[in-house]
Amino acid sequence: MNQKERMLAGLPYKAWLDELPEERMENKKKVYEFNHCRPEEKQKSDELIRAILGKTGKNINVEAPFQCDYGKNIEVGENFFANYNCTILDVGKVIIGDNVQFAPNVAIYTAGHPIHPESRNTGYEYGISITIGNNVWLGGNVVVNPGVHIGDNVVIGAGSVVTKDIPDNVIAVGNPCRVIREITEEDRKYYYKNHEFDVEDYKG
Repeated sequence: MNQKERMLAGLPYKAWLDELPEERMENKKKVYEFNHCRPEEKQKSDELIRAILGKTGKNINVEAPFQCDYGKNIEVGENFFANYNCTILDVGKVIIGDNVQFAPNVAIYTAGHPIHPESRNTGYEYGISITIGNNVWLGGNVVVNPGVHIGDNVVIGAGSVVTKDIPDNVIAVGNPCRVIREITEEDRKYYYKNHEFDVEDYKG
């Protein structure tokens, strides 16, 4: 295995070998161009973000600035929205489902380094894939760590650090992030805490 193959297999690898720096540089150029689009250049920015990401749905919206390592290791589904300052370290695969929303400053980290200083100082690092299900909302400043799977219909509260898998249909918050309760049918009529909708078309 070369270093790129080791990286994608979740094995320890050296990021400065086997053309990996060249791939990152090519992606940095694309990301730079995307981040410097004028606000009215919506079609151009849409084309550029699709050229960065490995797979996308038909309808996606990523607000600049956006940062990632390789881009092509990121797959997003339909109706993906990422607000300002999203960072995705995609040395491992990042698979994101349909109808997923990221608030500002969300960070998805597949990358990591050995804990022991002598091992870490050899330059080895790793990337462990992250998956995010359908209908997920990540609040502002959420961090998702390597290897995490977030289930369907999940809300992660602002400022949370997700270190372990999160099951379907729950609200989870904190550092480390923990499930606080299930999402139920009763939640449907509220738009914020105990504030009920004053319209009917929210029912879909």
